[in-house]
Amino acid sequence: MSGWTKIEGRAVALPQANVDTDQLIPARFMSAPRSDGYGPFLLHDVRQDQADHVLNRYSHADVLVTRRNFGSGSSREAAVYALVDFGIKAVFAPSFGDIFASNAVNNGLLPARLSEDEIEALIEALGQDDAPAIVDLSSGTAKIGGQTVSFDLDPVWQQKLVNGWDDIDLTTQHNDQITKFRAARFAAHPWALPAT
Repeated sequence: MSGWTKIEGRAVALPQANVDTDQLIPARFMSAPRSDGYGPFLLHDVRQDQADHVLNRYSHADVLVTRRNFGSGSSREAAVYALVDFGIKAVFAPSFGDIFASNAVNNGLLPARLSEDEIEALIEALGQDDAPAIVDLSSGTAKIGGQTVSFDLDPVWQQKLVNGWDDIDLTTQHNDQITKFRAARFAAHPWALPAT
């Protein structure tokens, strides 16, 4: 996965709270190969019932602004796949499901927390339309619909997003130290080596 530092694209508002992972991708679609792309399944049932749904009208959205508790529910990583494959690179909300947020960062999707007041102001500014959006990881700022907001980002999450890393990549950057530690450990404690 490639990393990113800045998004310059379009933002839309999804003015709903408690959008859970079962809504983000219904379970019946998770048997499809990931290589086929999960984007068409994003919020499938909601979008199918609402022809004028914001993501039906603006399928080029890069940034999603939504209400609290986004990505709650089950731990299905496919919910993040659906967002990423649809083209969403950042989601702004007051709160996220913990596992969802971790899965998001591991797949290059920014889960940015803002206050409820800031989110409501952005939702009002966006309305039912799309608007220009710039999200900058290095400064922790975003300009969405003409409004500038700041967000806090854990330094490890920032490193993962910028480099396109997941947890394995984060660990393998220390391969030299791991190899040296392993050699020293087994030299000092040969009994710890597994029998072959």
